[in-house]
Amino acid sequence: MNYLDNIIFAVLLVLGFGYFFINIKKISRNINLGKAVDRTDNSNIRWKNMAMIALGQSKMVKRPIAGILHIIVYVGFVIINIELLEIIIDGLFGTHRIFSSLGTLYGVLIGSFEILAFLVLVAVTVFWIRRNVIKLKRFINPDLKGFPKNDANYILYFEMVLMTLFLVMNATDVHFQLSNSGNVISQFIAPIFTGISDNSLHLIERTAWWLHISGILIFLNYLYFSKHLHILLAFPNTYFADLNPLGQLDNLEAVTKEVKLMMDPNADPYATPPEGDVHVKFGASDVQDLNWVQLLNAYTCTECGRCTSVCPANQTGKKLSPRKIMMDTRDRLEEVGKNIDTNKGLFIPDNKSLLNDYITPEELWACTSCNACVEECPISISPLSIIIDMRRYLVMEQSAAPMPLNAMMTNVENNGAPWQYNQQDRLNWKNEI
Repeated sequence: MNYLDNIIFAVLLVLGFGYFFINIKKISRNINLGKAVDRTDNSNIRWKNMAMIALGQSKMVKRPIAGILHIIVYVGFVIINIELLEIIIDGLFGTHRIFSSLGTLYGVLIGSFEILAFLVLVAVTVFWIRRNVIKLKRFINPDLKGFPKNDANYILYFEMVLMTLFLVMNATDVHFQLSNSGNVISQFIAPIFTGISDNSLHLIERTAWWLHISGILIFLNYLYFSKHLHILLAFPNTYFADLNPLGQLDNLEAVTKEVKLMMDPNADPYATPPEGDVHVKFGASDVQDLNWVQLLNAYTCTECGRCTSVCPANQTGKKLSPRKIMMDTRDRLEEVGKNIDTNKGLFIPDNKSLLNDYITPEELWACTSCNACVEECPISISPLSIIIDMRRYLVMEQSAAPMPLNAMMTNVENNGAPWQYNQQDRLNWKNEI
């Protein structure tokens, strides 16, 4: 590698990682637009959850075929990219396979990488067939359309190309093949290039090397626009997940305070509120009303559709799709982020909101709050928490609950029971026993 190659490589590396970190900063800023919530308790349980769910993929294997294939792709992709360290050193300093001096250990490592690369190729091919030939229902649901529908295929093609380039790079490396150490898979590809001159082989090997590192950098930056951001965010998302039992809702602090005030016999109901005591918005109508963990959930969503596939409302033809709830929240958050970028750090109201412009009340009221979507999510995302907060806004800020629900709440207020009976008649039923 000549001097010019080193410079070009360094520039490519700076551009690739630089653009990636710029986008990571945008994601961090957007997530921090959410309200504060404390998720620093029970650190031991949180670390364990992260190790089991994000690193160990424990919830993926509930569906064994997809789970095992996903683990192969995940482990293969992560481990093979350890080789990136050698590529970076070679690219910057003009060396060639700098770690080959490790001898047998190097052969074992590269051999392992080649086996994993082959298994990843097999796994992504099966994934492609499931998505495009078998057409599993959750991959062709109407809520998955446009770019999100094609995104998964783009990633599969990316992985196929990157793994193929890795194996071709090894197969056409004359010195590597002659060493006969670590070429577990590439030795069977090398005969394809029999009869080609050493110069041509070197050219093919160098081309595969450059395309491989360029592909990795492009893939790294594509993550920001893709559902595959979960490769990185699954770890913080599982760590900061809600540890409360499913079904346990959080109390609104403002409501709790008001109820306590009502129950305090010494409180003056007509007292002037303390200075600086501003009205707190109940529930959520836009992404800024959600907490930062809910926004992290939105960026982490894998769009796998497992949540929607088990949703009883969706299965009975209702409009609700928990996957769409998460995708809509992310899309609106991105829109708000771009608004801030355009207006030099300030959000200028755009007369749009998550509620109505993205998610309709019909979708929200279709939810049975059964938590099936939360239970099924492989990385502990909670669409239900967003649905509940938006319902709270509809009820407490807009009095826009469905008619049957309003009637029930009126009955509770007037009769002390959800039924339309007089309070004196509440126990009449016992006379019929």
